[in-house]
Amino acid sequence: MANGSRGSRQAAWEFFGAELKRRREDAGFSQSVLGARVFVSGGYIGQFEQAIRKPQLDVAERIDEALQTDGFFERMCRKLIDDKRYADYFAAVVELEALATRICEFAPTLVPGLLQTAAYAHAVTLAANPFVTDAYVEDIVTARMERAGILKDATRPEYWVVLHENTLYIPVGGPTVMAQQLDHVAALMRERQVLVMVLPYEGGAHACMGGALKLMEFDDAPPTLYTETEYSGTLVDEPVVVKHAQRTYDLLRGAALSPEASLALVESAAEDYRRCTSTT
Repeated sequence: MANGSRGSRQAAWEFFGAELKRRREDAGFSQSVLGARVFVSGGYIGQFEQAIRKPQLDVAERIDEALQTDGFFERMCRKLIDDKRYADYFAAVVELEALATRICEFAPTLVPGLLQTAAYAHAVTLAANPFVTDAYVEDIVTARMERAGILKDATRPEYWVVLHENTLYIPVGGPTVMAQQLDHVAALMRERQVLVMVLPYEGGAHACMGGALKLMEFDDAPPTLYTETEYSGTLVDEPVVVKHAQRTYDLLRGAALSPEASLALVESAAEDYRRCTSTT
């Protein structure tokens, strides 16, 4: 079901791109001219037309204004980013993750979605939604596994993660699920697909006491910050705010254990959970 949905969404983005190209050419605009009118590069417009990159909603609105298309691209963009498997405030983040060249994330309590195993994601989803159907949980878990696929791509982003030590010792799903989850993180670390550092309890207060944060960098767009609390998230590209968040992330990295010490701690925690399962 999820794979079919993903395929149809991609086909719809390809239609978006084909319509953009047709209407741009009808207006007599080159990609560079249209890009200048909507404040992106001509290369961006080309990537929209090839469905390589998905425009953010404000860009779609400016395209409508430049091409005088009476809200066509805004309406289509709204429909395509409305993926019910994600909270409204998170759908745009999923699109941006796939385009990022570098992602820097801080996780204060839970292993981040891009690193989760299916069993861990299932436990997290069910804990937050105890009355939903199995099909709903499966859709959410499948979507999360699809997101994690960007780490397997040849063009995968650099992925830096600071995990608070909480994430190792909150027993999501029980000892077996946690042992498997931490083994998965350790394997990604050893394979150098991600760079993970653990912020230890002994560090005390730290630079980001308010919640999770994610910084995303791109080849030809300004960096973006995403912050999240329990019920909402905020996507920001205001340069002053992003710069402040980058400094915060630098402080978190400075307070964290080295990658080598972090790997040893992750592996030790996984072994502790395995011992729990062998004695029960």
